[in-house]
Amino acid sequence: MKLLDRLEEWLIAILMGGATLLIFVAVIHRYAACCAPIEVVQDLFLKIDLSWAQELCIYMFVWMAKFGAAYGVRTGIHVGVDVLINQLPPRWRKAYVLVGLILGAVFTGIIASFGAYFTWGMAHTDQTSPDLEIPKWIVYLCIPLGSGLMCFRFLQVAWAFARMGGLPKHDVAHVEGVDLSASPALHPVEGTTGVRP
Repeated sequence: MKLLDRLEEWLIAILMGGATLLIFVAVIHRYAACCAPIEVVQDLFLKIDLSWAQELCIYMFVWMAKFGAAYGVRTGIHVGVDVLINQLPPRWRKAYVLVGLILGAVFTGIIASFGAYFTWGMAHTDQTSPDLEIPKWIVYLCIPLGSGLMCFRFLQVAWAFARMGGLPKHDVAHVEGVDLSASPALHPVEGTTGVRP
């Protein structure tokens, strides 16, 4: 599981970072190609073709979102309204949470199955993307892969909840690698309100 977790995190980080870098380079390229004060530099930039950058960025963000959704299930960062469920007796609460997790797994499993069927059909055509000219089935492969991983994560969380009764919680104040308890600036001094000007 550690290997799958790290692979998921690295894939999301690489896709997000790569898309951001590509957008930055494309914007600089566009600015330099049209507004460079030196004609030689302008000609150099006009020879570089980045017309495919926008399409690739869109695909990268779609792939990142599909795998990011699975990461969200695993780490508990998806938004959920559980005010009414938390008011239920513990036995009923556990049943409702398990039903919700199982339904999430069923839904994402269905999406993964339909996505696999769609992608398989797309693989037997000659359709390509407009700018990159890569086979379209590669673009749509994120649907069965991302939804399948999300289904697996729902089942994983449901299994852990059924055995131990806990759901993954995301601490918005936690930054990996930073120990806030060691920072004296974050602890109020005795006799003060703790509010800094």
